[in-house]
Amino acid sequence: MRVEPLFHISHELCIKCYSCVRICPVKAIRVDVNTELPSIIPDRCIGCGSCFRACSPHAISYRSSISETKTLLSSGNKVAAICDPTISGEFHDITDYRKFVEMIRQMGFTFVSEVSFGVDLVAMKYKELFENFRGKYHITANCPSVVAFIEKYYPELINNLAPVVSPMVATAKVIRQKYGQDVRIVFIGPCISTKDEALKYEGDAKIDAVLTFVELRQLFTEFNIRESQVEFSEFDPPLGHKGSLYPISNGLLQAGDINEDLLTGSVITTEGRNNMLDAVKEFDSRIELIKRNFNIFYDEGCLMGPGTSTGGEKFLRMTLVTDYANKRLTDLDRTIWEDEVASFANLDLTRQFSPNDQRLPVPDDEKIKEVLTMINREGQMDNEIGCESCGYSNCRELAIAISQGLATTEMCHVFSGRNRQEYIQTLRTTNENLATTKAALKESEEKALREQEAQKESADLISTMLQNLVSGVVIVDEDLKIYQSNKAFIRIVGEEAAMIDEVIPGLVGADLKSLLPVHFYKMFSYALSSDESIENKDIMFGDIKLGVSIFPIRTHKYVGGILRDMYVPEVRKEQIVNRLTEVIDENFDMVQKIAYLLGEGAAKSEQMLNSVIDSYKNPKK
Repeated sequence: MRVEPLFHISHELCIKCYSCVRICPVKAIRVDVNTELPSIIPDRCIGCGSCFRACSPHAISYRSSISETKTLLSSGNKVAAICDPTISGEFHDITDYRKFVEMIRQMGFTFVSEVSFGVDLVAMKYKELFENFRGKYHITANCPSVVAFIEKYYPELINNLAPVVSPMVATAKVIRQKYGQDVRIVFIGPCISTKDEALKYEGDAKIDAVLTFVELRQLFTEFNIRESQVEFSEFDPPLGHKGSLYPISNGLLQAGDINEDLLTGSVITTEGRNNMLDAVKEFDSRIELIKRNFNIFYDEGCLMGPGTSTGGEKFLRMTLVTDYANKRLTDLDRTIWEDEVASFANLDLTRQFSPNDQRLPVPDDEKIKEVLTMINREGQMDNEIGCESCGYSNCRELAIAISQGLATTEMCHVFSGRNRQEYIQTLRTTNENLATTKAALKESEEKALREQEAQKESADLISTMLQNLVSGVVIVDEDLKIYQSNKAFIRIVGEEAAMIDEVIPGLVGADLKSLLPVHFYKMFSYALSSDESIENKDIMFGDIKLGVSIFPIRTHKYVGGILRDMYVPEVRKEQIVNRLTEVIDENFDMVQKIAYLLGEGAAKSEQMLNSVIDSYKNPKK
């Protein structure tokens, strides 16, 4: 069965802020060259959820397990809910954990158990592993995002991952041994990446569905289950001991009574995105000097996982976790707990890991310099230079990502902004120079203007007709400079074209290459060089689907283009064609009379307009 990706970006909601690109620790988000929209690359993703939390317009969502869970509950099978001990920090709005347990039962779960007992078993395995030192240091394998990061980006460290299953998997094994192999299991926790971790296991370790705390709250609402309407209910055994401390990063060590003393201990605990990246990097390069086992969590402990409610306060949650653990320890029968631990002494808690190298080849310095030159940052090969607004830590990293096909030059805000401002300023300067030239020639032109008055009236009529066309029309010369365009073309191209239109009406003289994507304006180049038409080609321009026709007007000199918005019906097409034809017929005699003043202008105008009309009359079906 094909499983949908863990995360998805809605391009309808995306505002191209690139917060997701900036926060992704492994650059698993590619920005499309044509649309400039980000997309997640599932194979590179480690499921950390940083992009999900960073996305202010909520364009990023994760794979829901709500429907899957409801199907399990209605299947008639025995279904067990195993709850991560982070519930104590998440559900502070529920006054008594026993009410919380009953609320889960009300949804139809046969059993409701704590993962804290699984934490106890896993912690004992770690204590044994760390104390039985055989020359190799280990990285804990409890955080699925850390495991995925090492498998994909440091596969050479796989043998250093502790060969112990996570508490979630250990608890699944316990529940099936105690209540039967036919029990279906739903894990409820604070982590999104556990949804992918669960897919790796079958048999007694199988997790049938994974609900985040946010999804559990949605189910409470859907089932109309409220604390005020339920009675107390205890967790089904076995109950945990110090495993309730697991949500705090060093809680595993305390659960297993593992020495974490700074002087005599052999374990370093760290948490958080940047600390995780640094820890794995240093373990890889410096472990012979550090000589410690690493206990690493991607988030700031499970209690701040991406599957928890937004706005959570870390230290309040830590306090709630420790208060809950103290209460559980006060009520726990230590003898019963020891007997339960002994009954699962032979449970197989070992695991293996699979390398899945997702590292991309790093381009050579020559290629990196070429890209840096392209974005006007050629002097910034230094790893410390960069504003980070593009989503990468420095200009060199952006250049590498562009070379690898993960990013685009437009993501450099400095380069993009400078290009726009310089282009607009160039147009203003050109306009000022043209105004000066016009003033110097004014006297000599007065006579010619009077003689051209008749032609001007005709040209105004034709221009008016062009401006009223529903479709965009543009005519460019052999240098891809705009000779004429209508309002519909300016509207379709967008805000930058409108800004230029304010400086030079109709975009006359504007460079088509600065207004259209590469693949788009190259069609005009093709029509110029080949003298062949391109008829009714569908092109995506931003979120608009365009029907584009491009045709030669004068061989290797002028081409015209018609851009039709495919989402807007063609209105009055035949009427516009007829009226254009009439204007040409009525005015061509007049144009011929003054042709000696215009040189080839009249013939060119006729040819251009007839090409436009022919395109409208004979669209490709």
